[in-house]
This record gives sequence, structure tokens and C-alpha cells, in this order.
Amino acid sequence: MTGFADTAGRDALAYSASRLVRHSAEFGAAPSLAEAGPEAGIVLMAGEAAILRALPVEDIATALLGPDEAARAGTPAVEIFLGRVEGRPVFAGSVQAEAAEAFPAPAYRALDLRAVAAEGAVARDEQGLLATAKSLLAWHARHGFCANCGHPTVIGAGGFRRECGACGLHHFPRTDPVAIMLVRRGEACLLGRGRHFKPGMYSCLAGFIEPGETVEDGVRRETREETGVVVGAVAYHASQPWPFPASLMIGCVADAVSEAVTTDPEEMEDARWFSRMEVARMIAGRHPEGLTVPPATAIAHLLLHDWVEGVFDAAPAAADPAASPA
Repeated sequence: MTGFADTAGRDALAYSASRLVRHSAEFGAAPSLAEAGPEAGIVLMAGEAAILRALPVEDIATALLGPDEAARAGTPAVEIFLGRVEGRPVFAGSVQAEAAEAFPAPAYRALDLRAVAAEGAVARDEQGLLATAKSLLAWHARHGFCANCGHPTVIGAGGFRRECGACGLHHFPRTDPVAIMLVRRGEACLLGRGRHFKPGMYSCLAGFIEPGETVEDGVRRETREETGVVVGAVAYHASQPWPFPASLMIGCVADAVSEAVTTDPEEMEDARWFSRMEVARMIAGRHPEGLTVPPATAIAHLLLHDWVEGVFDAAPAAADPAASPA
């Protein structure tokens, strides 16, 4: 699977930049927030919203609160040590959604991560930090018991694993890989509409990679399942963390070897081929039918933008002749 050169459009991708030096499960004991002292920072999630503090001389906020600020919300249900940002110890904590009332406007805001990205509410390198915090906290909230023996588990390695005291098994956070693909044929690309999409929006096809499956075969299978189109060559382009709750979007470009589209109404509202000119108009917001594509913060937008700009005009590596087209 071949990659393409970096493009400036990647700078707009949400959740993809971070200055965090992760603690990880391999680094042994981690400090507690109390041990770290007043110089520590904490990302505080109140339900699905991050608590942001306005910066006095900038138009953006920060998600890094001081320990005294975070204490307004009470003791976090979960406290984890994420690592360090420029040497500063950084933690994440989760509290009930109602705790956001302890952080009044205009000095503070409570925003869910989609709104944070859409508004550019924090610096880009804090979006990646927020994605890490939200994904890990969501995993802890769902894995309080051992999947092997059913006994309660406890936080280990600062939060990068959970440990079962009964059977000794260690559990590690999971990330779900998702293939998202720009499927092209000649001067057209294949886009679809999910039932949950806002009116008029089309996007790249996407789906979860299954156990024992390569990314390339995941692209081929999902494309055929959703549209009936057969795909041959597949190349990697870029990736994006997607913390809802913890996915990794693996952006690819793929060459279709068939054209007829057959959609399953249970899976997709519509799918069809669009010309390069049509997609350019959709990106610019000037399509005559009012059709649009996802915003620049989404990897689907990057794939479409780079296809329109000719970044993919060099053909992907040849498909593995032994690979199944479905």
C-alpha cells in the first residue's frame, strides 16, 4: 500500500496534532495529580463536553486547566496520567455533565469535541490532546470489569491499562480502525449519503476493518457491500484520530474496476459517481443542486480536495493479484 506526499490540507484535520509525550503502559509508575503539584495541567471532561478556559490575549481557549480550577468540579470519577506537554505533567479527568455549571461564562465554556473542532476553539495541537483524553476516559468508563473472569479491574500504568486483581489479566485501550476511501474511476469518484447525513451532503465511503483483514481488503469489501462496485488497487493517503469514542480513520484512494452502483437502502440512502468539476463545486459551496461535502476538519474533505487537485493522478501500486476483490 503506497502513500502520497503530504499536502497543506492536512493542517486542517481535526484531532491530528498533539504535543503530548504519552506516558504509555511501558513507562511504569505514573504520578498522581496530587503528587504532580500546581504546575500540572488537567483536561476535564464533563459528560461529553470539555471544559475550556478563555485565554485573555487570544481568540481561542485552552483545554489545560490548573489543578485548583479543576477542583471546582469535585473529585473526578476517573483520573489518568496522559504524559507531558513540554515537560508539564498532564492528566485527564471525567466528571458528571452537571459539573460544567461550576465553570461560568465568559471565563469558561463547555464544548463537545465536534464543536471544538468546527469552531477551532482551541489550538490545533490541543485538539489531539483532547482526542486522547476523551478516548481513554470513554474506554475506562466501559471497562470496569474483567472480560476474562468478570471481577472488577483497577487503573494501571497511569491509565494506559486496567488490571484484574483476581485473574491477573491486563487490559489495554482499544482503537477501532476505519477505512475511508476515495474510490475513483477515470474522471469520476464514488460518493454516498448515509441516512444520518445533513441534507445535500455526500461523502467518501467508509467502514470498520474486520479482524484478520488488511486495510486494502477492508476498502474492497466495504465498497462492494455498500455500492456493489468492485475495487482493485488501493493506496494509503492519510489518517485521522476520531474520538467518538476511539476510532482511527485510515484514508485511502482506490481504483474501481466496475461502474454499476447498487445500494442497500438499509445501509445507504444514495450513492453515485460525481465528476471532478462537480466535486470542486461541492467543496466551494457552489454546486447547482446545493450539494456539499464534509468540512475541512474531516479526512473525507482532504481526500476529495486532493483528488480534485490531482494529488492522486499518479496511479496507486498494483493490486495484489491474489487479493479478493470483495
